[in-house]
Amino acid sequence: MFVRFKQLFQINHFGLFIICMLLIGTSVSITMPYLSLYATSELGMSVTAFGFLIATSSLAGVVANTIIANYSDSGMDRKWLIVAAVLSSACGYSSYLFFDSFIGLLLAVSFFTGIGAAAMPQLFAYAQESANDSQVKDKTLAKSLLRSLFSLGFLIGPLIGTVLLAAFDYRGLFLGTTFIFIIIGILVTVLLPRKKIQANAKPVKRLSILSSPETRKMILPFLAFILLFSVNAVNTINTPLLIIHELGGTYGDVGFIVALCAGLEIPLMLLFGALSTRISNQSLLKLGCAVGAIYFMILGLSTETWHLVGAQIFQATFVAIVMGNGLSYFADLLPQSPGVAATIYANATTLGRLGGNVAGGAGADLLGFRFINWFCLLVTLAALVLMAKKPATAGKQKTAPTEDTG
Repeated sequence: MFVRFKQLFQINHFGLFIICMLLIGTSVSITMPYLSLYATSELGMSVTAFGFLIATSSLAGVVANTIIANYSDSGMDRKWLIVAAVLSSACGYSSYLFFDSFIGLLLAVSFFTGIGAAAMPQLFAYAQESANDSQVKDKTLAKSLLRSLFSLGFLIGPLIGTVLLAAFDYRGLFLGTTFIFIIIGILVTVLLPRKKIQANAKPVKRLSILSSPETRKMILPFLAFILLFSVNAVNTINTPLLIIHELGGTYGDVGFIVALCAGLEIPLMLLFGALSTRISNQSLLKLGCAVGAIYFMILGLSTETWHLVGAQIFQATFVAIVMGNGLSYFADLLPQSPGVAATIYANATTLGRLGGNVAGGAGADLLGFRFINWFCLLVTLAALVLMAKKPATAGKQKTAPTEDTG
C-alpha cells in the first residue's frame, strides 16, 4: 500500500493538490461552526433569516458551478478558474467584516461564495487531468486521498477556529479564513502551471451540463447522490438530538461518537479508494447504500448509547464510500469532461445537504428523533434502486481501453 501511495506522487503537482485540499477544508471549517452564533448573537438575525442566507448562498454556488462547468472543459485555463474561485471565497468570508445588514450580507456572500464554490470541483478536475497525463493507474485512490485531506481539514479547522475566536473574537475567524484562501490563490498562481494547448489540437466541443445527452443519462445517479447526501445531513442534525433526548446520553457521548465517526472515515476512504482498482465504483456505491440502510436501521432500533458507538463503523463506511468514491464514479462516466463530472458531483452534494438540513428539522418535529431514521432508511434504499441501473455512458467507458478500471 505504501508503494501505491508513493506512486501517486508521479502525478504532476500532486503534492500541491494535497496542500490545497487540506487548506480548503481547514479554511471552511474554521468559521462554519460559529457562523450561526455570529449571525444570531452578534448581528441579531433570526434563525430563519440565517437559514435563508445559507440556503441562498448554497443555491448560488450550484448556479455558478453549473455556468463555470459549461466552459471549463472547452479549453479555458483551469488554473485561473481556481485562482478566481478561491479569491472570490476570500471576498465572501471577508464580507462578514464589512457588512452587518442582512441584505448586504445576502448579496455579497451569495455572489462571492457562489463563485467560490467552483474551487473544489475545478481543483479535482485539474488533478484528474494531471492523473490522465501521468498514466497513473490508481486514479480513484488519488481522488480518495485528496477527498480525505479535505475531511482532515474539518478536524483541524474547528480547533484553529476555537483559538482564533478566543484570541481575536469573530474578526479573527473571518480574517483567518480569508487569509488561508488568499494563501491558496498564491500557491496556485506561483506553483501550478498553465495548461498547454497543442497548436494542432482540435477545438474541444463544449459539453452543456444541462442539455447534453451524456449528462441527461446521469440524472438517476445524480438524484441518488442528492438522496444520499440528504440523509447524511439529516443524520448530522438528528443523531446528537437522539442521543440526548431519547437515549439519555450526555454531551460527552455526542462528542465521542461524532469524533469516532470522523476518525474512521479517513482511513476507510483510502481503503475503498484502493479497492476501486478491483471493484467498480458503482458496486462500491451500491455497497455503501446497503451499509447506510443498516446504519439507519440500528438507529431506529437503538435503546442505549453504546449501540450508536458500534454503529459508527457502518456510518463511517457509508460516508467514506459516498464521499470518497462518488467523485470518481462521475469522472468514470464523463472521462473527457472532468470539470463537468466534478461539478455534477458538487451540485448533488450541495442540493443534498440543503434538502437534508430542511428535512432534518421538519422531520424531527413530525416523526420524532427516533422514527426519522426509518424514513432515512427508505430514502437510502431508494438511492440504492437508482444506483442499480448503470448509465449508458458508464457502460461505454467500461469497454474503452483505459487504465482506471474503477
